[in-house]
Amino acid sequence: MRRGSSARKIFARALLALLLGTGWVSHAAATNAAPKPEVRSASALIVDATSGEVLFERQPKLITPIASITKLMTALVVLDALQPLDEVITIKADDRWKGKGAFSHIPDGTKLKRSDLMRLALMASENLAARVLARNYPGGVPAFVHTMNVKAKALGMTQTHFDDPSGLSSANVSTARDLVKLINAASRQSIIRDYSTLISHEVRLARRPFVYRNTNLLIGRQDWDIAVQKTGFTNDAGQCLVMQTTIDGRLVDMVFLNSFGSLTRTADARRIRRWMEAQNVRSVVSAGAVGTK
Repeated sequence: MRRGSSARKIFARALLALLLGTGWVSHAAATNAAPKPEVRSASALIVDATSGEVLFERQPKLITPIASITKLMTALVVLDALQPLDEVITIKADDRWKGKGAFSHIPDGTKLKRSDLMRLALMASENLAARVLARNYPGGVPAFVHTMNVKAKALGMTQTHFDDPSGLSSANVSTARDLVKLINAASRQSIIRDYSTLISHEVRLARRPFVYRNTNLLIGRQDWDIAVQKTGFTNDAGQCLVMQTTIDGRLVDMVFLNSFGSLTRTADARRIRRWMEAQNVRSVVSAGAVGTK
């Protein structure tokens, strides 16, 4: 429960009501819509997840690389195949990406369950884990990537293309509008909800425990209620973030693409939340003022 947020809203309502009552602020001025948030991501889209109403948008049709947001689709394809999550898989040298972003803490020869690989891919954005999942799909990586694109088309993601299962390829592209559809599909899978919102996860690497942390700085914070999420970053894609979260009792999908700086994507999410909460305060005051006439 966001106690600080609730306290601020109560104070704001009381202050606005006092100002209205004393005549210091007119009803019209007090109930004007909150100024648009200064979102700094190149493309952004905020949608009511229940009604589909667009609450905020900036270049929602921009086709851009999506980096590790890709891994939500990777997880969907694995789950659709009904592959056993407790199956132990051995990591091989051929699983490694050969270009930039190839680093991984997982050494060759490591044995991990498919469920662990999915956790690491979703919450820690482990690229090698995503590629191992694809290699162990019927038909291997080529069949896996083909299925990703078939799935995208089935979801109505008409401006989306996948080239690899990790997101390291800049040929993995989409739009904010398409990614809302991906968020909603992912949110219907309890495993993706659970795995993507883990604060941390421990596995054994080279016979020693190793703890992975969630790449989303908002996960684990008491003032955020996040149902599903995924971060992403490459030089071409910039900083990316998608998530489904509840703000003032309203379930919303958030997409932020091509942000600059490691903190901008989460700062944009905070700006949107403050803007939505401010609008709700104004709505309550407006309704109260009208009711007293």
